[in-house]
Amino acid sequence: MRITTTARAFRVRTEAYTLTVSRTEPTAELEGWGTLSLLASVHTSARRDETYETLPPVLTRDDGRAVFHLPQRTAAWQTKTVRLTCTPDAIALDVSVEGEAMVGDVTLLGGRAVLNTGPAGTFRSGLLARGVFSPAPAQPVQVVRPAGTPVTLGVVGDSRPGRLHAVFSPPPLVLALGRHESRTATGVPEGPWLGVSVWAGVADLTFTQFAYEPLDGGTLLRLDYEGRTAARGTWTSPAIVISPAATPWEAVARHRADLVAHGLAPGGPVHPRYAWWERPIFCGWGAQCARARDGVTPMELSRQDLYDGWLDRLEEHGLVPGTIVIDDRWQAAYGSPEPDPARWPRLREWIAARHERGQRVLLWWRAWAPHGLPPEECVTDPAGRPVAADPTNPAYRRRLAAAVEHMLGRLGADGLKIDFTQWSPSGSHLRSYGPNWGISLLHEMLATMYEAAKLVRPDALIVTHTPHPAFADVCDMIRLNDVLDTDPHGRPVPAADQLRFRHAVAAHAMPGHLVDTDQWPMRTRADWLAYARVQPELGVPALYYAESIDGSGEEITGEDLRLVARWWGTADGRLPGDLADLVEEVDECLPADLAGVVGEPDAGDLVEVVGDAGPADLVEIVGEVAGRPGVPGGPPSGPMGGHP
Repeated sequence: MRITTTARAFRVRTEAYTLTVSRTEPTAELEGWGTLSLLASVHTSARRDETYETLPPVLTRDDGRAVFHLPQRTAAWQTKTVRLTCTPDAIALDVSVEGEAMVGDVTLLGGRAVLNTGPAGTFRSGLLARGVFSPAPAQPVQVVRPAGTPVTLGVVGDSRPGRLHAVFSPPPLVLALGRHESRTATGVPEGPWLGVSVWAGVADLTFTQFAYEPLDGGTLLRLDYEGRTAARGTWTSPAIVISPAATPWEAVARHRADLVAHGLAPGGPVHPRYAWWERPIFCGWGAQCARARDGVTPMELSRQDLYDGWLDRLEEHGLVPGTIVIDDRWQAAYGSPEPDPARWPRLREWIAARHERGQRVLLWWRAWAPHGLPPEECVTDPAGRPVAADPTNPAYRRRLAAAVEHMLGRLGADGLKIDFTQWSPSGSHLRSYGPNWGISLLHEMLATMYEAAKLVRPDALIVTHTPHPAFADVCDMIRLNDVLDTDPHGRPVPAADQLRFRHAVAAHAMPGHLVDTDQWPMRTRADWLAYARVQPELGVPALYYAESIDGSGEEITGEDLRLVARWWGTADGRLPGDLADLVEEVDECLPADLAGVVGEPDAGDLVEVVGDAGPADLVEIVGEVAGRPGVPGGPPSGPMGGHP
């Protein structure tokens, strides 16, 4: 790093970038990328933060870094200082304030001010970018959108207009600015790119959304704290890290690596992976939606008899899933671990029967559901009405842990598919037991469920749609989530293209985690088949349909199912998963060891039998082996689970 000084500016040169920091204006020129505004605002729940005087930057050098402190006077805080930190590879920008107030929202790379020279209002950075990459799937589908289009990343959203951007909730909090716009919905142009990310661990992610807000050739970044985070004494925002990158994927991977290197995210999964997790999945939600008509909702069709019929039909055509997800709504009520007695009259026995066939069962769980909870265990509105479950309340955390124990212990389920994390509570007027909020609050809830699940059975599989690196310690598998529809011009976007993009996000943000490839909703049978063919390339294939496609009403034929069986390696009646691995593991065991694995007297005998068996016999043999306690991929050997 080389620093030169003139009367008007400091110039920082590294191999990665050149930055010229003005000594007279609150700006810095990033060579090739435009002007960075060094203004910031930390608005409170009571008043706006508007800078009325900016002071010259003060340079200090510290351990190979150049740090510029830019004091800014404001009536909202006793003091306010923007800090610009330059390292050989990146630039970081944060803001510190002194005082006591509830933080409303924070803007960086711009803010409200009256400049020393007279202009007043909101000021923004002027970046020379044509496109902005977002890791968050959104409708319309546009992975790289024009740089003048806003982007929101966070844990608040649904399918209503302007809110369908929390399919990943949260996604990695990283954007990438590029020189070119994309000509297709999911295409990523060549670089160079400029990565822009939020540098913070879970404890500091108490905002609900990170927003890129462009206007008329300028932009600023906003962290929305909603008046829920207290500043007492000195409070410092998360840093915005800016660094050149060859591709957006490099920006995402570098963001993760930086968080991991500084202890702000786990290095990978925190529990062992089990072989059965990688077997193909059947989730009944798509089949439920395809059956729903004449006023009958999909939720009413989560029924034991229908699931049996769908699974029988799949097996008839060579598709025997290793894992079955019982979807919305198997419960008597959302947020309850008790099965609906009419739709699932014998759920515990049903799960046990599937175990005997060598299959595993996950239960769908709707996050945040306040249904049936005491109001004191909920986030409430000013009228006292429950809005969402409240993980800051120890009583709710105990209730939630007990629900997990009931589902995995008493009912015998093998894990959970946790959905609706995007329905996080949001609003400055809401009331909660404790101060935690935003992305951090979601992590607290998932941590409660994850820890409870692993206590009941260490091989429990927890599936979420939260591919932020800091969430690596609260899930085992990332679900790619619901397929969207069209691009900004109203043209349908193939499911395979959409999900390839999402897989790349998950693979770079959480490379040690498995991926649930999802499969709902599907627009047409052709789109469904095209996506089914590529699913094994993207992760664990998941089948959502058995009879027809909900988007078009087209029938799914037996030949269609046999095609999928061949693509996924489940054809000819074989159980899904790596049967070869099971046989290899058995074959490598010494006879003395074999009794502890499958209870047979001789490994060679079993391998010979498996080798000679026809397709029909093979299902029975492997199902028997996989169904025995202590076998990799089989049921747990005791109340605390099996072996990794």
